[in-house]
Amino acid sequence: MRFPPRLGHLATRAVVVAKLLPTYANAHHLEEDEAATRIDTALRGPLLEDLLAATWTAMVGSTKRLTEDGLLEKVAKTLQDRPLRPGRPAELTPGWSAFMIQIDVVVGTVGDAAARMMEGEQGRKMAALGTAEAGAFLAKELTRGK
Repeated sequence: MRFPPRLGHLATRAVVVAKLLPTYANAHHLEEDEAATRIDTALRGPLLEDLLAATWTAMVGSTKRLTEDGLLEKVAKTLQDRPLRPGRPAELTPGWSAFMIQIDVVVGTVGDAAARMMEGEQGRKMAALGTAEAGAFLAKELTRGK
């Protein structure tokens, strides 16, 4: 596993959906319910594991003071009172766009041309960049609390 199991227990699919919701809903001009449904559907597959791995990489790379256990405790404390608190909207970048296209591909709301583009070498590179950016964002959201 590319991240500690406890991170997956703390940052559940519902928590991750809540953190990504404002950015996805704003970018797609969607009602929150529809956006949440799409993100939740997309995260039922391997995208959640990839995102949590990118999140863990960002967490470990951003701190020198905390041990892995200390990082997980910080996440637990952040999520303790309001685990489903929505995240802050992120600034859209090409990487974020690629991450959101990955969600759209999984839920089938993107055109064939965009889906084929994501399957190519450049698309895979952009998807990796997008997952890393979304992971860094999620790392900040999960550790910004207490």
